[in-house]
Amino acid sequence: MTAVGYKFTLVLSREISSEESAILRQADVVCADAMFGPDALPTNADVPVTKMDIGDGSAPSLAEAIQSALDAVKKVPDLGVPSLTVPAQPAGPVDKEESPVAAEGQPGAESGDEPEAEEASDEKSA
Repeated sequence: MTAVGYKFTLVLSREISSEESAILRQADVVCADAMFGPDALPTNADVPVTKMDIGDGSAPSLAEAIQSALDAVKKVPDLGVPSLTVPAQPAGPVDKEESPVAAEGQPGAESGDEPEAEEASDEKSA
């Protein structure tokens, strides 16, 4: 199956040190390639914080990627996530062979399924 790259940003509750960013990178494969940068607290622009831009292709779903990143943040004392930003994501695998519509065993995947669909509509009209 072709991995789908999920992208999202966590705004952390404070600025973090290089040692803490190393802890986050090592905590989970989702965070291994995270980009860290300065930002401001969403509710108070005067409070400097760190944001984590994450682009992950290892997690099977966006929800699992986000949960892995949140779990990694818990490994750093006194650190939280006051904001999560999730831009529009790919709908699914980009590899046409792995397309859910054309996958084997799925309705419509084989030409032999067409007569069954006709039979089902005949039953409804009877």
